[in-house]
Amino acid sequence: MDLVLVGLPGSGKSAVGRRVASRHGATFIDLDDTIERETGRSIPELFASEGEAAFRALEREAVAALGPPDPSPDLRRVISPGGGAIVDPRNRWALYRGRLPVWLDVRTEVLAQRLRRSPNVRPLIQGGDPMSRIRHLAAARERLYGAAARVNGVAEVGGVVEAVEALVARGVPAGTTLLRASTKVGDIVIGEGVAASGVAEALTKAGARRAILVSEPGAWAAFGEGLAASLRDLGWPVEELLLPAGEGAKRLSVIEDAARELARRRVERREPLVAIGGGALGDPAGFLAAAYLRGVPWIQVPTTLVAQVDSSIGGKTGVDLPEGKNLLGAFHHPISIVLDVAALRPLPERQLRAALGEIVKMAALGDDALFATLEADGGAIASGDTDAFERGAVAEVVERSAWAKVEVVSADEREQGAARGRITLNLGHTIGHALEAADGYATLLHGEAVAYGLRAAIRIGRALDVTPADRAARIERLLDALGLGAAPLPSPLEAVIDATGTDKKHADGRLRWVLPTADGVIVRDDVPDLVVREAAASVLAGTAAGASA
Repeated sequence: MDLVLVGLPGSGKSAVGRRVASRHGATFIDLDDTIERETGRSIPELFASEGEAAFRALEREAVAALGPPDPSPDLRRVISPGGGAIVDPRNRWALYRGRLPVWLDVRTEVLAQRLRRSPNVRPLIQGGDPMSRIRHLAAARERLYGAAARVNGVAEVGGVVEAVEALVARGVPAGTTLLRASTKVGDIVIGEGVAASGVAEALTKAGARRAILVSEPGAWAAFGEGLAASLRDLGWPVEELLLPAGEGAKRLSVIEDAARELARRRVERREPLVAIGGGALGDPAGFLAAAYLRGVPWIQVPTTLVAQVDSSIGGKTGVDLPEGKNLLGAFHHPISIVLDVAALRPLPERQLRAALGEIVKMAALGDDALFATLEADGGAIASGDTDAFERGAVAEVVERSAWAKVEVVSADEREQGAARGRITLNLGHTIGHALEAADGYATLLHGEAVAYGLRAAIRIGRALDVTPADRAARIERLLDALGLGAAPLPSPLEAVIDATGTDKKHADGRLRWVLPTADGVIVRDDVPDLVVREAAASVLAGTAAGASA
């Protein structure tokens, strides 16, 4: 077994780790010491001469050099990474998966006192106000440290060691939690094999007496039945309620039948519904939760890639009317969102590839790290390559995309913000939604439509001189590499243009367009009709007819 101790600088990882290792005759590995030994320079020297980015690259190499976890049930290695090593999602995947991660949690005031006395200079704490810097680091990393088992690191060293030993005695956890956070839009858990534990934790926190699982036949067979069995193994009484598949679940008649079934089962206001499925299931299940008894809690367990990175986050629920999609709904945030990448492994290639349209959009909003990950691993993710799961590439894009949306939505929960608010998430969606409508929602998957819409937004941005040529070319190259938004479409141009007239982003009679810039987006409401028509025509014709250079 490998034990991994994480925490802020000064949290006592070395002192505690050496004592625990000594008790078990295990090897103690300090990754900062390893880097200093192999480079012949101290960490502060490396920061000063090479910069933080170069140091982080060395850190990733040191983590990779650890190799696979030790399979022995006995403690063989105690690993102490630098405080910032876990910021890199791939490092966290390698350090937490198959190992026992423990967070030594120490109050910032205590850390500041310890660091003042320490002979070791921490580069990220140097200069300015150390207390302010520590608080900033603590806030930025809490969701990453919080994925590990928490131990109060303020106690005397011997007491901390005993608390860690109790965790060692329990062994390596069954699943791998990579992120855990409490946010304005619900608790967020991301990991692999964490659905049952995440749902059980949320049910316990809500004071529930049973697990009421709401799903649809496909998601239930692929993932729901296994989750139900795991919850029963954990001691939870389980009841299931199946809605129709796809858009068939988003009818008011279905919601009425489901609500009457909840009434027959005596579901009470404190009992959460657990939604298991993609966006077409999450929308009506959330609406059911929002309407039944004027609102009951609910838990999201999205089982598709597009739902994990997009539709499960934000509290939007809804059903369709004959006059259009999602015309009846409510903002009703789930109490917990459990993103288990294990649910994505059986997905068909087309679903995975289409979801990348939404993820490219998130990268284009200004996440260069996500952009680079998609350029390196997007093809493998799109094809469902097992290696993309095993290397943590899938987990990384889920985490980066989902957390970016959490941050945007938390700042603008009900789409009332300014130009940098939730509206920015609609990049690529104006033409994308219009294409879906013109298609009668028959053939295009949502992420595929967004990819076409993103190309259209790029071309509008180029025409208005707000999207630099190199930025436009980079986004379109990535879409080309992923096989998205390239084929000609049969929808009539006039039908697409007409559909933009009902877009929800109208304000004061003017349609607001989200357009890419050099490092993010801008919102414009002065786009000429001719520019929109030309961009729409170009994507309908396919990339050969209108790609940006």
